[in-house]
Amino acid sequence: MKKMIGKLGVTSVLLIAMSMSLNAKEKVYKLKMATTWGKSTTPLIDSATNMARLAEEMSNGRLKIRVDTSNKHKAPLGILDMVKGGQYDMGHSASYYWKGKDIDTLPFTSMPFGLTAPEQYAWFYHGGGMELMKKVYSKHGVLSFPGGSTGVQMGGWFRNEIKTLDDLKGLRMRIPGFAGEIMAKLGVKVTNIAPGELYTTLERNTIDALEWVGPAMDIKMGFHKIAPFYYTGWHEPASEMQFLINEKKFNKLPKDLQQVMIVAMRVSAYDMYIQHYDMSAQAWDKMKKEQPNIKIKTFPTPVMNAMKKANNELRVELGNKSPVLKEVLDSQEAYMKKAREWTKMSDYLYLKDNL
Repeated sequence: MKKMIGKLGVTSVLLIAMSMSLNAKEKVYKLKMATTWGKSTTPLIDSATNMARLAEEMSNGRLKIRVDTSNKHKAPLGILDMVKGGQYDMGHSASYYWKGKDIDTLPFTSMPFGLTAPEQYAWFYHGGGMELMKKVYSKHGVLSFPGGSTGVQMGGWFRNEIKTLDDLKGLRMRIPGFAGEIMAKLGVKVTNIAPGELYTTLERNTIDALEWVGPAMDIKMGFHKIAPFYYTGWHEPASEMQFLINEKKFNKLPKDLQQVMIVAMRVSAYDMYIQHYDMSAQAWDKMKKEQPNIKIKTFPTPVMNAMKKANNELRVELGNKSPVLKEVLDSQEAYMKKAREWTKMSDYLYLKDNL
């Protein structure tokens, strides 16, 4: 009898252990993600929601991520602080929004006259960009991953045509990132405004010009009704969004769920890139037909030359202030010199010979 009880005891222990193991495998991990974007800011918000959906599906329901838009948390430009402080486990935003807190974060969105989207993705994943991004964000206790690119952004909507450098002096413009620094150097009164307030600010004549993204997102905002001069891009040739994750929270996840998150972020980022490209193609076709008042312009050569000069001077100044920022900028510049020759051969010459 004792032997039988002993055997039953061992069997019970094994069953309990197996049950605990199964329950451990089925544990659900719940995370909260805050975004800079409102509910209707497609496709930026789509990158976040698609990531959450993919993570849940690939983890067989073990990973559930709640996505809160700016409509809910009311702090569209506070994402880094909220993830860093633990109010949210994750965030979806753009790295250059944090330049006032940490200038080293600036280049991971896009730099004027810099890498194109394919070049920048290659730099991130094969040119040392991910390692540099980890170096910059580790001091904040967060991890950053590419979160979807808009590609080349348009240069903005202006009430009046820009014919000379004098037309920029005193101009009130919403333009974030390093481009804002360049414009300020040329006499523009620069401000950064949350996405949900852009149209109202322009309509109320608080600003004279603004840049947002491109046809896909601009047409819905109605900027063309107030500022009909639409300028081609120079300042954000590869605007990359970002996923932010609280590092301690990420490290507490099982290794397989960490990989699920990494894959879900990478897939949703690429999906956003191609989604936005398609949306812009369709939106521009519609705008040409339905909005004949829109006047497409490129900045005059003297203005562009002044922008490039200011860009070069500011890069040197910033590099002197921050060795880490200089390291990132130098890395991007070196990669661009190498990759650009292939970009010319593969893309530029193809388009030149076939347009």
